[in-house]
Amino acid sequence: MALAYQRILLKLSGEALQGPESFGLHAPTLATVAEEIRKVHQLGVEIGLVVGGGNIFRGAQIANAQIDRVTKDQMGMMATVINGLALRDVLKAHGLRARLMSAIPMLEVAQPVDAMQARRLLSEGEIVIFAGGTGNPFVTTDTAATLRGVEIAADAVLKATKVDGIYDDDPAKNPQARRFDRLSHDEVIARNLKVMDLAAFAMCREQGMPLVVFDMFKQDALAAIVRGEAEGTLVNSGDKA
Repeated sequence: MALAYQRILLKLSGEALQGPESFGLHAPTLATVAEEIRKVHQLGVEIGLVVGGGNIFRGAQIANAQIDRVTKDQMGMMATVINGLALRDVLKAHGLRARLMSAIPMLEVAQPVDAMQARRLLSEGEIVIFAGGTGNPFVTTDTAATLRGVEIAADAVLKATKVDGIYDDDPAKNPQARRFDRLSHDEVIARNLKVMDLAAFAMCREQGMPLVVFDMFKQDALAAIVRGEAEGTLVNSGDKA
């Protein structure tokens, strides 16, 4: 079967892993995510993962505490390692080989990020989970996902969300919001659409990296994307709404 994307970088938010709960990890949701990933892996797709940590810690929760912004960001990065450990083990329970790499040195639980080794592991069929963001404060996991996608020479960055693409307004608040099937990088900027943070999106545009925003919890949506089917919103150079 011809695939549209042979190697992907999948960005998962921490909030996606909490399912219907208000905090932490939700076991059935983890299992659902792992199963969708397993089906895509069986197609022969090489998968890198970047996971956020918002289900465990968000700096806004302690906005009035006397904690430095750098420290808050470090706490958030460590939360992504917790999620990465959980994803690694759940993926293994679904019969997949998975490796956790962290941008923050934590040798007892994860190996350091090594882009060249990650490429080799991906080519050998192992799923590589990147945690710890970029290891730097003031940088979002969206930017980390784009950076890792470029480093592993991914064919596309796939951003998993709870909505089925990019809209011109919040569809939860505006039932008349329009969903886009395709957009160019320039259109996203011109329309000021909230796809991801500006630094992450600028890197996608500069590197010519396709971006697909989709609903991770729509059954087989991820598999449809890698097969080149219309699913979610594709942002790419030259595409128009």
